[in-house]
Amino acid sequence: MQLGVSSYSFASTIAAGGMGLLDVVDQVADLGADHLEIAQAGSGGADLPDDPALADALAARAAQRGLPLTSYVIAADFRSAHEAGDLESEVQRVFSHLEVARRLGVQRVRHDVVAWAWRESSPAEAREVAELVVGPCQRVADRAAELGLATMVENHGFFMNDPARVQALVAAVGRPNFSTLVDVGNFCCVDADPLEAVRASLPTASVVHLKDFHVRAQLEPPGDPAAQGWLRTVGGAGLLGSVVGDGDLPLAAIVREVRASGFDGPVTIEFEGPEDDAAAVAKGLAHARQLWAEAA
Repeated sequence: MQLGVSSYSFASTIAAGGMGLLDVVDQVADLGADHLEIAQAGSGGADLPDDPALADALAARAAQRGLPLTSYVIAADFRSAHEAGDLESEVQRVFSHLEVARRLGVQRVRHDVVAWAWRESSPAEAREVAELVVGPCQRVADRAAELGLATMVENHGFFMNDPARVQALVAAVGRPNFSTLVDVGNFCCVDADPLEAVRASLPTASVVHLKDFHVRAQLEPPGDPAAQGWLRTVGGAGLLGSVVGDGDLPLAAIVREVRASGFDGPVTIEFEGPEDDAAAVAKGLAHARQLWAEAA
């Protein structure tokens, strides 16, 4: 198993001014991870297309520390850009991130297709948006192929998250370098069974995110102090990020499924809980290695 960490795992410390992306490289190397994923979100406002010096410094620091950079994760919102009559600008913006990936030396770029929080208002709107985003994904994948890169969509947010919907997008895009980043925890946002969803998603997976949540079957109403910090799912359940292995997801069964599938790509911890992130990532790495060994 190639077990690594997403830089997003340190978002709280970065936001507090306690570290920057270069410090994340050192922290992850010191923790003994096998690789690092660079995420645009949680990077403290770093905009790598406008800061090529930082991209070059990240690549150099990672090489110095012997820490491969395996993926680059960015936001994209083709739906809103289309509505605003500015889809071309959004596609070009994503193109600029592909150039960043090449500077970083990564091989895989994950991009969204709609805003994380957006939800369709009807089945007809869902079909319309699902069709709309195919063309931009094809264009991005084609440009990536020219640069020797692969692109991915992640089950992320409230629209492009259901495993059937994600797999339908991959089939519609129909590019050999377009696949999925499978986040084992995100499926809970749309109340999908995470084990079944992972099983359905692994055939197109290039990267797997290991994530864990504390889960409440029903979350208190908005405004209730007991709901503070919790994420409300589509069905009204509650999710709170946890250390990998400390939450309620069936991670042992999920890891067995991943290992049995023959998956040999990067497995990346993405922590987003309230605990100290450095300690949480270290504990999560240990848990993940134990789960992988026990799945043999």
